[in-house]
Amino acid sequence: MNDRAENNRSQVSQWLKYSVNSPWLTLITCLVLILFASIGAKNLTFRGDYNIFFDKTNPQLMVFEDIQARFAKTDSLAVVISPDDGNVFTAKTLKLIRDFTDDAWQTPYSSRVDSLANYQHTEAIEDDLLVQDLVHDEFAFSPKEINKVKHIALSEPATLSSIVSTIGDVAVINITVQLPEIDKTAEVVEVHDFVTEIIKTYQNQYPGVTFYKAGVVELNHALMAAAQQDMMTLVPLMLLVVLVFLTLMLQSFFTVLATLLVIITSVLATLGLSGWFGMYMNIATVNIPTLVLTLAVADCVHIVATMRHHMLEGKEKSQAIIMSLKVNALPVIITSVTTSLGFLMMNMSDSPVLRNFGSLASLGVMIACVLALSLFPALLQLFPFTIESSKNDKGKPLLMDRLADFVITKRVVLLPVFIIIVLSSIALIPQNKISDDSVKYFHKSSEFRQAADFMKEHISGMGTISIAIDTGEEQGIVANEFLAVNEAFTGWLRLQPEVHHVASMTDTFKRLNKNMHGDDNAYYRLPENRELAAQYLLMYEMSLPYGLDLNNQINIDKSALKLQVTIDNLGSDELVNLENRIYQWFTKYTPSDSSYKVSASSPFVMFAHIGEANMRSMLLSLPISLLLISGLLVVALRSLKLGLLSMIPNMVPALIGFGFWALISGEINLGLSVVASLTLGIVVDDAVHFLTKYQSVRKKGRSAEESVRYAFHTVGKALMITTVVLVSGFLVLAMSSFRINSDMGQLCSIVIFLALLVDLFFLPCLLMLFDNKRITV
Repeated sequence: MNDRAENNRSQVSQWLKYSVNSPWLTLITCLVLILFASIGAKNLTFRGDYNIFFDKTNPQLMVFEDIQARFAKTDSLAVVISPDDGNVFTAKTLKLIRDFTDDAWQTPYSSRVDSLANYQHTEAIEDDLLVQDLVHDEFAFSPKEINKVKHIALSEPATLSSIVSTIGDVAVINITVQLPEIDKTAEVVEVHDFVTEIIKTYQNQYPGVTFYKAGVVELNHALMAAAQQDMMTLVPLMLLVVLVFLTLMLQSFFTVLATLLVIITSVLATLGLSGWFGMYMNIATVNIPTLVLTLAVADCVHIVATMRHHMLEGKEKSQAIIMSLKVNALPVIITSVTTSLGFLMMNMSDSPVLRNFGSLASLGVMIACVLALSLFPALLQLFPFTIESSKNDKGKPLLMDRLADFVITKRVVLLPVFIIIVLSSIALIPQNKISDDSVKYFHKSSEFRQAADFMKEHISGMGTISIAIDTGEEQGIVANEFLAVNEAFTGWLRLQPEVHHVASMTDTFKRLNKNMHGDDNAYYRLPENRELAAQYLLMYEMSLPYGLDLNNQINIDKSALKLQVTIDNLGSDELVNLENRIYQWFTKYTPSDSSYKVSASSPFVMFAHIGEANMRSMLLSLPISLLLISGLLVVALRSLKLGLLSMIPNMVPALIGFGFWALISGEINLGLSVVASLTLGIVVDDAVHFLTKYQSVRKKGRSAEESVRYAFHTVGKALMITTVVLVSGFLVLAMSSFRINSDMGQLCSIVIFLALLVDLFFLPCLLMLFDNKRITV
């Protein structure tokens, strides 16, 4: 058994020496493999639509797609028109709205355009029903006619808080599109660009009018814009940050160059392989280069730090590199595997976006590990550099020695302080609440966020809920009982504080009944019987122009209708609460013997549910991650005690971090729901390197205090460097304009920094408390 172990160690030793003894062959082999992997990047595509956040089996998505299949799709781009004089009811602005509406019909894939200009107003002319555009082609724009338009627009439930604000200062032109979805990303860009050009034209003609773009199409475009901005700014910024920190800390041009080459090739290989695997980039995975850059540095820094230590002791460069590899190979492999496991646990997420993110990050971590143990030593061997001892070099270890002395002498105080901090943080964690408001995913500088905030302030929120009510029988929507239920439901919805507007067919029936009774307001009520309602509906449908039919509210056989509810920009809890109240109302107020079925969903409802579902999945994966990583450490360290002790510093940073987050924000969105699993693998890095150095001398019979002091002396500086780089990397991610990424980066940087404090001040106290038995060699 001992011979086999010795043989294995000899093979490992030969493998580690290979890249140093044969640097050119190693370099050429690595570059050829990296080049082949990188070619796959040409296969990468980008998706920026909101659907990528949801599985096809997502319950809310399935309900929404069913509603979309039975009724006209509701994907739209809303153009908000705000005249500086605060009055849309002027000849100039009404003409703008009419002309813009006509041009908007030319939008690619458009199926419908709704505005004040083409609102289908109905009125009685003797025994006839007149249905025409509110601002028709022969409109004279006289004060009398304008006042009539204003009176109608501000009194009709169909228009108020939908296409015109309650005080008439803002109007909306809503363009509904039917995207073929062959390449949805390109189609969204095409629609956005076309409407943007129209706006530019009218902006020049009407300098006193401000235009905003909102709607689901703009949501999709905003996702793409945020991803593009992150790719163009964060990756170069991260490269700059890494370059600056490495230059300051490693103080060697060629060492910095070797490290940069490793992290750049790691990124290229990761992106290339993802292309070979048929994966696509999205709003989250565009930040994979930033993440891989950050994690790759950590591997290289430990190798460089130990190599530098041996060279300062007088060892030759080749010998120092090999000695560094022997010391660091196992910790680097362990930390890479545990980090990779942490990211792989994201595959238990309910969101495909986060699963792709986890898979790509895991791949990138392992590629960086392989290159750090092969390409990096070869580059160090080939590059001409020497390291000379200096006062600065001598001073830095002394700092870590003094820190070790402080921790050893103050451990009686430090241990209870950390325990109090941990318990206090655990108590704060329940103060966090899950909240996914898709509008707030975007920074306030985003055009989409500005449009959504403007709409919320002046006309309505941008949130919507599509509610389909199925009667279970053909022509069932004209039945008196159903109309009465729908009228009561519409009235209840309009009383809800979150609701801004309800588009309901009962308003149309009441208006038609009034029209057919000489526009007598006393008849503004539902038709008296089913036959009359069916006649009104048929007559009205036959009078509507092409493109403005009722397919967006009624299905083909008239067995079901849809209410479109516009709501405030709500967080997850509030939106889910409203959704539950909708279902509860139907359960309570519809006849028990009826066959009515109600279903409600929308992209906003889907986002409201995904955070909570994802948090449940991550809570299930966290214990699995912890057990796998702890088990791996027990085997790698060959010590049950140290493996179990490592669980504490691995868990504590996330517990404290989420406790702090309750004080900082208190909102947990889709991105933050994976932070615990994500950081678990990363924070193991510091603990593993500290424990391996501690254990190496502990086995030689040194006391726990002496072993702690040795660990500080040999690895303390490297831990600080890697933490600074990791925190910097995640802080760069925190600068993302997309909140899921920025919040994730912010909390991850907090947790990683806390991990350093825990490993330097808490872990040593635990080791000296629980591993204080004398070892006889």
